[in-house]
Amino acid sequence: MTEYWADQIRVLEGLEPVRERPWMYIWSTDTRGLHHMIWEIVDNWVDEALAGFCNEISVVFSENGWVTVYDNGRWIPTDIHSKTKKSTVETVFTVLHAWWKFNKDVYKISGWLHGVWASVVNALSEKLIVQVHRNGKIHQQEFERGKPLYDLKIVWDTDYTGTVVAFKADDTIFDTTKYSWSTIHTRLIQNAYLTPWVTFSLIQVADTDEPILDTHLESQARIIKWKRFLFTNWILTYLKNLIWIKKTISNYFRIEKEWKNVYADIAFAYVGESNDNIISFVNNIHTPDGWTHLNWFKAGLLNALNEYAKENKLLDRKIWDLQLGDVTSGLYSIISIKVPEPQFEWQTKWKLWNAYIRKEIEKLVYNYVKEILDKDEELSKVIIERVKINAKARMAAKLARETVMRKNAMSMGVLPWKLTDCSAKKREWTEVFIVEWDSAGGSAKQARDSKFQAIFPLRGKILNTEKSALDRILQNNEVKSLIIWLGAWLKEAYDEEKLRYDKIIIMTDADVDGAHIRTLLLTFFFRYMKPLIENGHMFIAVSPLYKFVQGKKEKYIYPPEYDMYDALKKYWFNAEKTSIQRYKGLGEMNPEQLWDTTMDPSTRKLMQITIQDAQKADEIFTTLMGTEIAPRRNFILTHAKNIRNLDI
Repeated sequence: MTEYWADQIRVLEGLEPVRERPWMYIWSTDTRGLHHMIWEIVDNWVDEALAGFCNEISVVFSENGWVTVYDNGRWIPTDIHSKTKKSTVETVFTVLHAWWKFNKDVYKISGWLHGVWASVVNALSEKLIVQVHRNGKIHQQEFERGKPLYDLKIVWDTDYTGTVVAFKADDTIFDTTKYSWSTIHTRLIQNAYLTPWVTFSLIQVADTDEPILDTHLESQARIIKWKRFLFTNWILTYLKNLIWIKKTISNYFRIEKEWKNVYADIAFAYVGESNDNIISFVNNIHTPDGWTHLNWFKAGLLNALNEYAKENKLLDRKIWDLQLGDVTSGLYSIISIKVPEPQFEWQTKWKLWNAYIRKEIEKLVYNYVKEILDKDEELSKVIIERVKINAKARMAAKLARETVMRKNAMSMGVLPWKLTDCSAKKREWTEVFIVEWDSAGGSAKQARDSKFQAIFPLRGKILNTEKSALDRILQNNEVKSLIIWLGAWLKEAYDEEKLRYDKIIIMTDADVDGAHIRTLLLTFFFRYMKPLIENGHMFIAVSPLYKFVQGKKEKYIYPPEYDMYDALKKYWFNAEKTSIQRYKGLGEMNPEQLWDTTMDPSTRKLMQITIQDAQKADEIFTTLMGTEIAPRRNFILTHAKNIRNLDI
């Protein structure tokens, strides 16, 4: 046994733990973690707004990494802290868990109870500047990678009241320091929906090497885009915008109640299709995995509908009990809960654990739904008929699943040509390529590494699952066989433990048909196997469009360099000595080329599919793949001018 001594025990001081293990505080160091830096500041100012001390919050960012967050709320105290003997500003930005939200007299409702918001952002920033505007003076302190460069000092006069935090994320920690307008836009508009009478602004400015500190935002000369958000009929407006062009089959319902310093605001409606979208928040913080408040909202809804249907003998021998998926299919809802002491799962706050909320939420929803059902017989019939249709589809899907499971796919001859499997028995590091049968199917089988790479060839285009019920979807051989081989099943029955591959990679041709197949597949995965995307399993293989050859030199050109001539100028100026091959389809490559360019993990380019904006994703799939023609036509007319070098 190897011995070790006391001096070998490393003691991390100050903000060193954050820089050593950033994912413990901001989830990851990719683009999600990068944007989490902004949320750490913004959500704190939202707490100011919820406490009634702030009505303007602004985010300004530039493409080269500087972000500034403004609020006009109460300033951070500037006096000396009795324990640290440093200014309170410096204490907040350099000491983990130093924050006045631990004092219940200051904040009754807060999302940020861990006290690490400012210190984490400071620790992971190359530079950070904080300015406290109070009593006509600007108090400023600057930090570099978490360490103060000077003590808090007064630097100028001001006519502003509030706090300004400017930071530039450390590119030695983050994979990227490029911020996304759409990602920030989504977060701010969510906050605007949930915080009435508070104005949120998002401003993008041209690249700057200097922090943006001017509080007169309208005077910024380098503004590229500017958007303001202010809502009054907040949560109902949010729900109506979420449903958008879908046709509702029920009224818009809203449940609002306050008890023991807990406030619940819930809006929901049923649409005439099987897709659902339920978005939950705690103290304005999006909780993608929901948990306590979301689960017991569903439980209250299920119990009320079940009881009403049984009391009025609306169920039959085939449907004795409604199940959870029956009452949530076609349901669109916004759930906003505000609690004094939220118990979140980990620092990223994706789940709420507070057990005492669950009975109140269930009772609240049950009583409300039961009352509206008892009062409106016509509405009740419409909703019960909707959930009965869902129940029948569920039972048909269950029957199809049991039929599939009873048959061994390999021994009973159920589509034996579909999958060329890999030899690895464990899921870790395995991947399956979904390819076009008549294009890359043959080459991919020869090119792959059979130890960990499986090939799933599609014959033609799969069903458009946006327009189809689940029972019809399961009658489609292409979709059914895909479900079988992935193993995790669908919707509420999805089981991550049974997923057979770690990566699901869509590898289609770089033409219109390939794009259509890719869109059909993504529609299916988004609607019926969303956890595949949410848990990071979905990818698109990026294949080259051109191959340039000049003597013994070769260069593959990948998207987004769509223009051959631009790419040619970029790499070789003398085109008379260069041969050019355009890859219309992956089948034009031999196995060696396909491996080198698209399948070899050491050289390939993969695009991971993520859902940063569930509402926007829902809108896009509804627009492009749904039953309404007019929105699709308008989308095409609006974006057609942006298409370059379309191959038809």
